[in-house]
Amino acid sequence: MEANMTFTSLDSTDQTDILRMSALASSIVKEYYDSLLGAAQNDYMIDMFQSPKAIAEQLSHGYRYYFACDNGAEVGFMAFYPRGDSMYLSKLYLQKSSRGNGFAHSMIDFVKNEAKAAGLNAIELNVNKNNISKYIYEHLGFRLIRDEKNDIGHGYFMDDYVYRLEW
Repeated sequence: MEANMTFTSLDSTDQTDILRMSALASSIVKEYYDSLLGAAQNDYMIDMFQSPKAIAEQLSHGYRYYFACDNGAEVGFMAFYPRGDSMYLSKLYLQKSSRGNGFAHSMIDFVKNEAKAAGLNAIELNVNKNNISKYIYEHLGFRLIRDEKNDIGHGYFMDDYVYRLEW
């Protein structure tokens, strides 16, 4: 892991923490996905998945959110939960200024250790088919296992690849 990378669990009972996570998540997702999905779909998805209400709901269903920090500064976040024989990595995002520093590798290592501690033997995730992050996942050892298209309402779809890392 990166020497200065730390992970702080989101306290599901702390509304201030949830608001802070929502603000961080929304700003990163807005910056990254507006050009990929279009602002209208991205705003819809941020409201659906990254609003304080959505995060609180996800936490109540077993999601574990973490702030990713470099030298104490929040540079990104991730969320995951056990699903079947794997840990499902629902979210892994970094601020633009923090990309390319090896942080994603550190974040995946953290999730892998959490999965192992839970007795799981893999990590699975979805990535948009047009998202260049798929190459990062491939570099980190994930393999493409299928593609899927999920209707998320209002005429929008998530057109994704599903990747899996096993050990």
